[in-house]
Amino acid sequence: MLTNLISAFGRNAINFARAMGRAGFLLFGALIGKPQINKHFPLLIKQLHVLGVQSLLIIMLSGLFIGMVLGLQGYVVLVDFSAETSLGQLVALSLLRELGPVVTALLFAGRAGSALTAEIGLMKATEQLSSLEMMAVDPLRRVIAPRFWAGIIAMPILSIIFIAIGIWGGSLVGVDWKGVDSGSFWSVMQSSVTWSHDILNGFIKSLFFAIAVVWIALFNGYDCIPTSEGISKATTRTVVHASLVVLGLDFVLTAIMFGAN
Repeated sequence: MLTNLISAFGRNAINFARAMGRAGFLLFGALIGKPQINKHFPLLIKQLHVLGVQSLLIIMLSGLFIGMVLGLQGYVVLVDFSAETSLGQLVALSLLRELGPVVTALLFAGRAGSALTAEIGLMKATEQLSSLEMMAVDPLRRVIAPRFWAGIIAMPILSIIFIAIGIWGGSLVGVDWKGVDSGSFWSVMQSSVTWSHDILNGFIKSLFFAIAVVWIALFNGYDCIPTSEGISKATTRTVVHASLVVLGLDFVLTAIMFGAN
């Protein structure tokens, strides 16, 4: 019994180390493929449309609803202390520091990340990647790199849009529905939000999340078993792994950025 347990642990550890090695190789290929983007700029623009523009609707609607919920819940709590004028501060800081980058990354993993994995997995199953190699075309530079860099560019922009729409949703509930003074809502928000401590840190978070989500999505597609079942499992792994990594990475980054305060 103990021998089997140790043996299983060893196999899993070796498989994990091999997977990390393959993932590192893919990341290296995507990074060195950046100069090729200048030659294949239309590919980058196409992927920006697929990953970014086609994710706008779910990002905007989610940002609006989350902002409205924040505004309502924040008002209910703050009004008991006669501090409803601080509602703008609560909504803005919650979205900038935490909810904006995290929820955007989770939505991006569910919509764009799963699509990336399925697309790359299908290209592998239909031997399109092998055909590129036979024509002396590096699939890492031609296929992986444009999608990798498009995801890194798209997600921070989507996070900014999510935060802006969320703040507007909070103002709709707080100012237009609950009657919080508009001047107080916006002035307290403006005075409490700082560039380096809130906006920049939120942007850095979204950038780290983008790298993690896109890397996981591309690797699961590139490394999947080239069958319909293998692609299905890889797509599920992408959403699960990316979500867990985003949440874990969020704690680490939050501890580094705000833990000393």
